[in-house]
Amino acid sequence: MRQSREAAFREFAEARTGHLFRSACLLTSGDTHLAEDLVQDTLGRMYAVWGRASRVENPAAYAQTVLVRCYLRHRRRRSSDERPTGQLPDTPGQSAGDVSLRVALLDALRGLAPKDRAVVVLRYWEDRSVAETADALHVSSAAVRTRTTRALAKLREQLGSGLGELALH
Repeated sequence: MRQSREAAFREFAEARTGHLFRSACLLTSGDTHLAEDLVQDTLGRMYAVWGRASRVENPAAYAQTVLVRCYLRHRRRRSSDERPTGQLPDTPGQSAGDVSLRVALLDALRGLAPKDRAVVVLRYWEDRSVAETADALHVSSAAVRTRTTRALAKLREQLGSGLGELALH
């Protein structure tokens, strides 16, 4: 019984780790080290409740919810004010426009409040509905709509018209 439970969790973790990591990178504005820590924390928490979580209708969505909660918990800590260096390493195989666009988007996401960033990632990266996002963040649907409107306005303000130029290169 225990071996089958561990095998099922291992299969789940292998299938979802990449997706969780990409979401965590967006939440952390490109801080890959913190993203890795958040994914590990998420998988550890998922393993601890795997007997119950595997009975959940959608364990992948539950894992995303756990990831967002881990991120928000991290942001509430005093030590979360530490910032990594502002230089991103060069990555081969990408055009300069892709890198510029990615850096601009990550910088703009970094400028959002943690809950606003979580709403944007859940709504537009995870493609969750307002109700699903509200459930994941333990807030009302109205709060999600308000945060989404505020966050998108701030992103538009930060990115301005330069975003179109970056996307074309």
